Amino acid sequence: MQTVEDLERRLAEPSPGLITDLAALDGDLLVLGAAGKLGPSLVRLALAGIAKAGTGATVYAASRFGSPGSEQALRDAGAETVVADLTDERALAGLPDAANVIFLVGAKFGSYGNEADTWHTNCYLPGRVAERFAGSRITALSTGNVYPLVDVASGGADESTPPDPVGEYAMSCLGRERVMTAVAARHQTPLALIRLNYAVELRYGVLVDLGQQIMAGEPVDLSTGAVNVIWQGFANEVTLRSLLRADVPPLTLNLTGVETLQVRDLAQTMADRLGRPVTFTGTEQPTALLSDARRCRQLFGGPAIEVDELIGLTAGWLQAGGPVHGKPTKFQRRDGKF
Repeated sequence: MQTVEDLERRLAEPSPGLITDLAALDGDLLVLGAAGKLGPSLVRLALAGIAKAGTGATVYAASRFGSPGSEQALRDAGAETVVADLTDERALAGLPDAANVIFLVGAKFGSYGNEADTWHTNCYLPGRVAERFAGSRITALSTGNVYPLVDVASGGADESTPPDPVGEYAMSCLGRERVMTAVAARHQTPLALIRLNYAVELRYGVLVDLGQQIMAGEPVDLSTGAVNVIWQGFANEVTLRSLLRADVPPLTLNLTGVETLQVRDLAQTMADRLGRPVTFTGTEQPTALLSDARRCRQLFGGPAIEVDELIGLTAGWLQAGGPVHGKPTKFQRRDGKF
C-alpha cells in the first residue's frame, strides 16, 4: 500500500463473511456521521460488499460534510449523500428512512472543558436517533473507555465486566449506551453496541502516534504500558456485520485485537522498522484500558492484517511521507480528559 488509493482499496475489500451477511439484510443502509474519521472507509466497504451481494440496497451517507471534497468523494464512490446537522430536529426528521442504520456520531477530542456539548452529542443525540429510527436495525459505535482500567495481566475487560468509566467523555459514552438501550426496548428496536478500541490504519491510530514520536526524536511515554489495536478494515466489517445480529436486549460487543500489546515492544519494533533510535519516559503502570475481544473473534473471525504486518506497513507509509489525519489517539491519557 503505497498511495491513498491503494489504502482505500484495501480498506474497502469485503470478506466472504461480510458479503454473505449483507446479502441477508433487507432494505437500505444509512450511515450517520459518514464523513468522520471512520465513516468514509466504512461507507466504501458497505458499497463494495452490497455490490457483490447483489441486493441493490442503497447506501445513504449522512453528515455535515464540513471538510472540502468529503461529500463529493463519497458520492463518486456510489453513496447517496445527505447533508444534515443531526442536532437540528428538522434535519433529523428529514433523513431518509432506512431499515439498517449505522450510528458513528460522537465527540471525544476537545471534550475536556466542553462537557455539556459532549453529553449532548454522546448521550442526548443518540436517544433522538433511536427514536427517529425506531424499528430499524441499529448499530451504534461506543468505546472501550466505558470500562475501568484493568490489570495488564488480566487479558482485558470482557462484555460482562461492569462499566466504570473514567472521566466525562467515557461517562457520556456509557450514557449513549444506556439511553439507546432504553429507547430500543420501548420500541423493540434491534440494537448492537460496539465497544471499539483502538482501530488503526496507516493514517491514524496508536501505531502512527508511536511512529511519529520516534521520527521526531520524542520519548515514548510508558505510563500506559499496554494497548489493544485492530485493523480499521476489520473494525468496519464487524460494525456492518453486527447489524444482522442486533437484538433486544442489544448485542454488546468488544471490538479490538485479541492480543495485549506492550507499548515498549511496539515502539521498539516500530523504531527498528524505521531505522531510528527510540527513547522512553515514565514507568509502566499495572493497569491500562484493555478489552477482551474473544467473543468478537468467535463471531466474526480475525482481521486480514495482523499487528506485525501493520507495524511494517505503517513504518513504510511514514517513511514515504504518506498523509496522516493529524488526530492523535491520546491513548496514554489515564484521567479520561480528552
